Amino acid sequence: MNKVLLEKLYLKNGMSMAEIAELSDCSISKIVYWMDRYQIPRRSRSEATYRKKHPNGDPFELRPIITIEDAWLQGLGVGLYWGEGNRANKWSIRLGNTDPVLINHFIAFLIQRFGIKKEDLRFGLQIFTDINSDEALMYWTQKLDVPVSQFMRPTVTISGSIGTYRRKSLYGVVTVMYHNMKLRDVLVGMLPR
Repeated sequence: MNKVLLEKLYLKNGMSMAEIAELSDCSISKIVYWMDRYQIPRRSRSEATYRKKHPNGDPFELRPIITIEDAWLQGLGVGLYWGEGNRANKWSIRLGNTDPVLINHFIAFLIQRFGIKKEDLRFGLQIFTDINSDEALMYWTQKLDVPVSQFMRPTVTISGSIGTYRRKSLYGVVTVMYHNMKLRDVLVGMLPR
């Protein structure tokens, strides 16, 4: 097997070793042998899976900051993620809150700074048992201007004593999610250290 061809197929074209073996009409172990012999670095399983799911490259792009509004949105989005985001989740960007204005600003940040599609966002809704789930879902779909199909089934928590938090969350807590570990890593890298 030719080193230049193997590097082109595996590294540049993103083919798997199994695909290269099939194309070359040889065994996978033969491809593994040549990869080792030429010291071609292999992708991890997560990298390989990511390439399969995104054959045309990343579904996002880090757009340059050109205007003062871009810089403001960058600062706001990173600040919201730093304060309200779930950084423990390694596979997706998640931010939860009871304020639809805050959620909408974070959505605008993701769309304008990274070029993601709004229809690729998913939403979780957590409510108490004394909140009407249909009413809460309708409230959030209208406030966020997204269809019900982007919402997962609501998580219902048993109501406890009445307190200030319950007064603030008449319609529950919404979590906006964008499932892309690479973009999550980019966003975490923007946080102050």
